[in-house]
Amino acid sequence: MADNPERGKHLRKEINFFELFIIGLSGAVATAVFFSQVEMTAYAGPGSLIAWIIGILLYFTIGLTYIELSQTYPEAGGPSRYSIYSHGVVTNLINATADLIWYLFIPPIEAYATIEGLDFFFPQLLNKEDFPTLLGAIVGVIILIAYIPFNYYGIKVFARITAGFGSVKMIFYALPAIALIFLFSKPQNFTIYHGVLPFGIAGVFAAMPFAMFAFGGARVVPDFAEETKNKRNIIYALLFTILGQATVYILYDLALILTVKWSAFSITPGNWGGMSNIVGNPFVILASSYDLKVFLIIILIAAIAGPFLTGYIYMGSGSRVLLAMGRSKFMSSAVKQLHEKYAIPYWGLIIFAVVGALITFLFAPVPSIYGLISDSVVAGYLGFSTNPIALVVMRKQGVTKFRIPLGNVISAIAFVGSSLIVFWSGWPSVPYSVVLLAIATAVFATIGKSTKDFPEAIWYIMYIAFLTFMTYIGSDGALNIIPFIDSTIITAIVSLAVFYPWGIMSGLKKENYIEHENEIKSDTAL
Repeated sequence: MADNPERGKHLRKEINFFELFIIGLSGAVATAVFFSQVEMTAYAGPGSLIAWIIGILLYFTIGLTYIELSQTYPEAGGPSRYSIYSHGVVTNLINATADLIWYLFIPPIEAYATIEGLDFFFPQLLNKEDFPTLLGAIVGVIILIAYIPFNYYGIKVFARITAGFGSVKMIFYALPAIALIFLFSKPQNFTIYHGVLPFGIAGVFAAMPFAMFAFGGARVVPDFAEETKNKRNIIYALLFTILGQATVYILYDLALILTVKWSAFSITPGNWGGMSNIVGNPFVILASSYDLKVFLIIILIAAIAGPFLTGYIYMGSGSRVLLAMGRSKFMSSAVKQLHEKYAIPYWGLIIFAVVGALITFLFAPVPSIYGLISDSVVAGYLGFSTNPIALVVMRKQGVTKFRIPLGNVISAIAFVGSSLIVFWSGWPSVPYSVVLLAIATAVFATIGKSTKDFPEAIWYIMYIAFLTFMTYIGSDGALNIIPFIDSTIITAIVSLAVFYPWGIMSGLKKENYIEHENEIKSDTAL
């Protein structure tokens, strides 16, 4: 390798458009496709379809902010770096730490989902409460370790395997829903049982959190921006990922509404609220009740293999988030080191494998901890909110290299949507996440001595405190003072009228991008 001193120094641009699209779509569509529909229908009946459409529109605006920012800064783990250019160190430290918590917990969650799928064949993996037994925990660790080879042998191998594996996954996900709709559809289900909105418009808004939780995975696309052959591919990969994800979720929602078999679920006909009591995968139950043996097998394979693919994608993209944090000097420079032969951030990969295995195994003896894992993922949603603000700041400072149409309007909608995602996460998920985020941020701030640009971060700290307070007094909070719709409106208005302009003005205090653009040039081949 002496004849090629640059080998392994930079991440390699090996991902084409189709591979990037499948990476995004396969990472975004996971087990939520089988379970979110049930909870949403329990709250809104057929109105869950309206909730999906609203959720898609809100998340679409968030995705558009990634498009503009990724064209200006096509970096590995980009969404965990954008705010350093707009608001400096402290804001970015909080933002990146929130992202890191999200990424660290997703692989164990997906490993657990794979165990749930395997439990159909090996019931000794889960106990009666649906939590892993000791054997299940050991299998979970094996699954986590199995994620490593898919990421270790370079981005080209990762992209090609994921493109093939992911394409099959999406076909397997789509076929059962299409078969159910085509063979057993009953359009009258939309109106015969108390109409389209059996719980009124309030039911639609109550179902919204489950729609928003199902999204979020599309952000893995800009995580691989630095390894994409053409940065313009990021634009179309993000758009098609969100649209593809939306199509799959709506397809399954239609399948549940149009083909519901009340007797199979042991529910009184028309009792949409009873959907929340369904135990197990509802589409496995439907396929079994309609004697669709082939599609039952397909669903079971999807329930096992689908989360596995999502898990190893998140391990790979998460290692890029660690790389980004290393570039921001929030942790040891070792996480920036690339494998000499395969040019991957191998220390980040090792960290994710070790932490994921520990979470999967050590938490098994304490089943209630698995609820905390899910709650901790909410921290990731706190990271969404900085990007719409960064977009406007970068525009006003003349840094933006690509502009989306109506960017300022989209930015405002995306910020409100980000606020509502966090608020809808509810109590105690939000305070759990905020406490974990505060502890982790303090640790990284101490390690990296990252206290610079604190004044520019005050808006963000107060914004997180505001959202925590709203969940405390809202209808799902500890006090339950304000009804759901009222508290949702208050959260939206205050976010838009107070924190949105405050965040923009904070970013305009200084040109942070000048310093941080210079410090990264030696680390990238951009």
